[in-house]
Amino acid sequence: MTVRHSPQVAGRKGFGAVIWDMMNTVDHKKIGLMYIILSLVGLAVGGILAVMIRLQLALPDQTFLVGNIYNQVLTMHAAVMLFFFLIPIGLFGFGNYFLPLQLGVRDVALPRLNNFAVWSFFFSLVLALLAIVGGGYPTVGWTFYYPLTLDANQTGVAIFMMAILFNGLGSLFGSANFAATVMNLRAEGMSLWQMPIFAWSLFATAILQLISLSGLTAAALTTFLEIKLGLSMYNADLGAAPVMFQQFFWFYSHPAVYVMLLPYLGIAAEIASTMARKPLFGYRVMVYSIMAIVFVSLLVWVHHMFAVGVPEAWQIAFMIATLIVAVPTGVKIFNLIGTLWGGRIMMKMPTLWLVGFIFNFLIGGITGVSLGMIPFDYQVTASYYVVAHFHNVMMFGTAFLAMGALYYWWPKMTGRFLDEKLGRVHFWLFMIGSWMTFLPQYILGLLGMPRRYYTYPAGNYAWTELNFISTIGALILLAGGAVMVWTILQSMRKPITAGPNPWGGYTLEWATSSPPPAYNFAVDFPKTFPSERPLYDWEKNGETLTPLDPKTIHLPVDSPWPFLTAFALLPMTFGMTFGWFTPYLPSTGLQTWGDMTGLFKFASALLYLSIPLFFYALFKWAGTREYDVPVAHHGLTKYENGFLGMSWFIISEVTLFGILLAGFIYYRATGLAVPDPVSRPAMWLAILNTIVLVSSSVTIHTAEQMQHQGRHKWARILMFITLLLGALFMSFQVYEFTLFGLESDWKQNLWQSCFFIIVGLHGLHILIGATGVALPFYQSLTGKIDKYNHGSLAPASMYWHLVDAVWLLIVALFYAW
Repeated sequence: MTVRHSPQVAGRKGFGAVIWDMMNTVDHKKIGLMYIILSLVGLAVGGILAVMIRLQLALPDQTFLVGNIYNQVLTMHAAVMLFFFLIPIGLFGFGNYFLPLQLGVRDVALPRLNNFAVWSFFFSLVLALLAIVGGGYPTVGWTFYYPLTLDANQTGVAIFMMAILFNGLGSLFGSANFAATVMNLRAEGMSLWQMPIFAWSLFATAILQLISLSGLTAAALTTFLEIKLGLSMYNADLGAAPVMFQQFFWFYSHPAVYVMLLPYLGIAAEIASTMARKPLFGYRVMVYSIMAIVFVSLLVWVHHMFAVGVPEAWQIAFMIATLIVAVPTGVKIFNLIGTLWGGRIMMKMPTLWLVGFIFNFLIGGITGVSLGMIPFDYQVTASYYVVAHFHNVMMFGTAFLAMGALYYWWPKMTGRFLDEKLGRVHFWLFMIGSWMTFLPQYILGLLGMPRRYYTYPAGNYAWTELNFISTIGALILLAGGAVMVWTILQSMRKPITAGPNPWGGYTLEWATSSPPPAYNFAVDFPKTFPSERPLYDWEKNGETLTPLDPKTIHLPVDSPWPFLTAFALLPMTFGMTFGWFTPYLPSTGLQTWGDMTGLFKFASALLYLSIPLFFYALFKWAGTREYDVPVAHHGLTKYENGFLGMSWFIISEVTLFGILLAGFIYYRATGLAVPDPVSRPAMWLAILNTIVLVSSSVTIHTAEQMQHQGRHKWARILMFITLLLGALFMSFQVYEFTLFGLESDWKQNLWQSCFFIIVGLHGLHILIGATGVALPFYQSLTGKIDKYNHGSLAPASMYWHLVDAVWLLIVALFYAW
């Protein structure tokens, strides 16, 4: 059952007006389209780089790409495909567009944070590409293994680490935003068990991102600090274990496979149910499987490290976990097949991509299980068998569902259909090209061809023939990509003809026009949701959708300040890479960039200019009300959206410190990191700082209570006292760091290096927390807090309590132990 709206007819905007709109918009649909477009650009760039790799390897002893040039292309291909295509298009592209629509609401919980997140994604890509000005892109492969990242030639590593941190910030905010939206903004009457499966997959992926992304953050941050300052948690000369980097890195980068998979499994379920005209087979089992994947996937990262020498007990435990995680994944494939079985299937393009995914992913899953078997893994580690498996799962696995989602939801997003005939050409070029590219690589791996080699000699059995076939397959994939682009361009020339529900779907995104209006729905929904297919249930039960006057709908106003805040981080991160201190090399210590002194000065100027710009934009953002009229905020819980968003975001902070502290505890417990009793930081200063921080937690908590009681003057005074106590803590911390730094050499002692990394990171969080407290203080001073606008004190208070709790743990581990 749907309510029809007339398609929106408006004059075509000029290019400048479109860009200005994108910079200011808080509309989740426009932000979702931005993610999708940028991700498709990432696919194009990564695909072209992949074809260059295959051209080099088509025949023996080629010289098209050699040495470091080949390594740069290889690294950028993998990094761009993973971080700028596969992860964002499913989770944040289709997720942003359709999560509020499927939940029957007007936007995500934190619309302005959504704008900041998408521009953080864009500017992190720009930052990664700017590595070319610093001597070239990284050449170490997308895994960035230590100690290769410290090689004197790795001028691109530092900026790429900063790009990963920048990108990760936007990803964490986006994930916390999704989780808060699911918990607080579902349509009235829709319980979690009535959510569409795609919404469940986004919720699960957001949780997985918030828990696991800290592994990549820890790996990137510690690598950056060693390059810049010589602070190391991996340097074997200090007694550290270089393989610790891999522990941090794979803690995220294996769950990242499921971050790339789970949204697409939700998409697959939506396509299967709609195109088979049946309810999803085993809805609850599918939900349980999704959540099981989230938690078990956090326990399998060591299977990437079987060949590096971890203890046998660890290997067996992680092998078992690897086999266990295949069970819920297999259940979901069974659910998809069960949904299609016996249905009146519409064999349109979304269905073709779904069937192609099921076939391809089953093969990729089976080869993944084989890699989980320790003896077999020993034989094929670092071979083309692993390359083939990974691409089997990702490229002609989940990427097929990215294409399926494009064909499935394109009529809803644009009001236009993608051409079926061109679509079939696109599909078969991708299907044939994928198997021609990667099936030979399975065989090459079994024949002993190593990954990441830029050439090979003639005469090895079948290597030349198989590589040549693989290259032909890559060219066919390139042709398929060209057909996809042509199909999209041809579609945009057509008039808007798609109705609200062209496929006959039963989830709420089909209850509005194609494309949807800014307010999403001009109806009031019934308050009963018998199942995850409300449109079917309501039509069956004779329920009606009550029309609503769009003039009564109030939406958040657009704002340029989130964009400007994200933009300010681009010169700031560039400046921190090339202008903040100087790079560190073990042989010479801290040094300049040689002939790059001009770049150093330019980057330093950018850094110092970007700091005031960042704070100006941030405070303007905080000081501008979200709605231009008083609006009562309704939620499913008693908590505000900002509080819930921060609650979810804090998970990532807890795991970040948890990962770093776990690494330190291992070193300390095994006697590798032992403090010098003479030069150890003074315990009395730690106790004094603890008293200061505990007092500040009391004042910020009391300020929050005062604000709830409407006593804004007292709330302001207590926030100001909190800021003073934070400044006092930082003064003591700077004094301690200066004194301890002069008495010790962190490049000679692992304990001291860990101390400066972890305690210094906590100091950074104190500054972030103080900024968070300063924002509601500014809002209160300028009269921006009232009964409709509650400001950001609740999330700032929660974050401050976290910082204080982490400090108590640091005191126990570094000062008392």
